[in-house]
Amino acid sequence: MQGEAGWLALTGEPDGPPARMGLSVVDYSTGTTCALALLAGILEARRTGKGRDIDVSLYDVAMHQLNYPAAWYLNEGLETGRAPRSAHPYIAPSQLYRTKDGWIFIMAQTQRFWELLCGKLGRIDLVSNSDFVDIPSRKKNRDELTRILDLELSKNKTGIWLKILRGSVPCGPVYDMAEALRNPYFLERGGVQVLEHPERPGFKLVASPFRVGEPLPARPAPKLGEHTDQLLKELGFSGPEIEKLKKEGAI
Repeated sequence: MQGEAGWLALTGEPDGPPARMGLSVVDYSTGTTCALALLAGILEARRTGKGRDIDVSLYDVAMHQLNYPAAWYLNEGLETGRAPRSAHPYIAPSQLYRTKDGWIFIMAQTQRFWELLCGKLGRIDLVSNSDFVDIPSRKKNRDELTRILDLELSKNKTGIWLKILRGSVPCGPVYDMAEALRNPYFLERGGVQVLEHPERPGFKLVASPFRVGEPLPARPAPKLGEHTDQLLKELGFSGPEIEKLKKEGAI
């Protein structure tokens, strides 16, 4: 995360350089935050008849994403650093593990999930192992636990493990772009939307995550200045006045 103070290194491997997020997450989050603030302002204006300024910045939103690690530091002095394989800083197992054909992310965040995972792996003996008996023990012995789970999970492909663990232990595959966009569940949810753009027929986009009953309309944004004349006429400008504004470069 970058701000006026520089980069905050929370991503990447502990022994490697800091890593940026793969997408412009702060830009997206700021847009969503701004939309929420605007809606709150509109609702208040309808209730009170008074408007208000809305001030949402990329930097403020980026810092707000620190959320509970920031609360840990501000109140207890706990400084969260980078952990191997995108692991949770204090809970294990909760990270990436190797499978026969790739990776799987497993989040056994509670003792019950840990016991279920051991059962699904056929390693119920790990439950009573003193090195892994509770969350503090598993965190302390994370490296050895990772070695064991890598060994067990490498016996099958990711898809097989997903079927075995599904409904019992929180887990998920690691997709590349093509795999993510071909995901059957994603497609069944209507995740791809076809936009009939006048200059690019059949243009495809990821559909809006808002599900509000009727599907949201799939239409392109207007071209720059497409509705300028129409809007100015509605505001009372005459044809000659509009042409004068164009010649002066005002519109």
